Amino acid sequence: MRALEGLLVVALEQAVAVPFCTTRLADAGARVIKIERPEGDFAREYDHVVHGQSTYFVWLNRGKESIRLDVKDPADAALLHRMIASADVFIQNLSPGAAARAGFGSDALRDAHPRLITCDVSGYGEDGPWAQMKAYDFLVQCEAGLAEITGGPSEPARVGVSVVDICCGMNAHAAILQALYERDRTGLGKGVAVSLFDSIAEWMAAPLLHQDYGGRAPGRAGLNHPAIAPYGAYAAGDGRQVVVSVQNEREWRSFCEGVLQRPEVAVDPRFVGNSARCANRPALDAIILEALKPLDRDQFVERLRAAKVAYGELNGVADLSRHPQLRRIEVETAGGAVSLPAPAVRWKGEPELVPGSVPALGAHDASLRAEFGT
Repeated sequence: MRALEGLLVVALEQAVAVPFCTTRLADAGARVIKIERPEGDFAREYDHVVHGQSTYFVWLNRGKESIRLDVKDPADAALLHRMIASADVFIQNLSPGAAARAGFGSDALRDAHPRLITCDVSGYGEDGPWAQMKAYDFLVQCEAGLAEITGGPSEPARVGVSVVDICCGMNAHAAILQALYERDRTGLGKGVAVSLFDSIAEWMAAPLLHQDYGGRAPGRAGLNHPAIAPYGAYAAGDGRQVVVSVQNEREWRSFCEGVLQRPEVAVDPRFVGNSARCANRPALDAIILEALKPLDRDQFVERLRAAKVAYGELNGVADLSRHPQLRRIEVETAGGAVSLPAPAVRWKGEPELVPGSVPALGAHDASLRAEFGT
């Protein structure tokens, strides 16, 4: 029996953040009913890459039931209210205020159903001057300053995955589990509010502290860490790059002695301590690249291994697809079986997750209407 079996989650959801959260709940055994507008979650139409289906939708909607409802229609709204009356969790990420205008405000729902846990996911939170702003992942990456510190020196860049949506969904998932645990002790549900902006702003703490207390945020460093050195991509003599990470003085000495084979660099006053190395990064990089000129990439890696210095290959997505450490699960969809990365969390002594299928639009219309009354 999985941890959340017996729990009912009703999700008035779309896009990425909430589906990320509810997929984790479904993986843990919760019954998740996905409420879709008549035309479907718009994430279904992001692309048609996976057997004619959207990459994001296939990734984030396994193990759920799909029913199409028009919450502005009185009969459909009544049906949704009956579902919520039986639910343990109601979660929604409609446009600001839309759920409340349709009669599904979280405070009123908890008044009617004291054991219900509600989770409202928004762009900028429920108060403040930006509360009514529509928000999507890339917009919030830019608003929160993340794009400004991402990319190379010449221009900012978007983080290559929907990191704002994902971290928001992670926060919603953790908060719902916390509320469920509290309900076991108190018997009462709780209201949870999570926003895209708050989620990524919290992750921006380190650059924000640099700005507030140091006078400026770290600059864009491309394939270098802005606050640790040496920590970045270095090319061997054959031009192939390896990403090297030195985190402390013991590793620094090992790097100089075993990789550069120049132990005197370890005690050069310009490079003693991470702050000094960052301040003198151009000189440090020049020494490193000069020492690597006689080596090809494989020789460089062998020295890193021997010196027990952390490194990583500069892979592409095709390399990830073939990576020996990549774990996968197979998920059934309306278009056929799909191989996905396995969830990150593993339970020791238990078999790997057997995921539920990805529902076609309205796949459970008839069964859910029959169950909860039309």
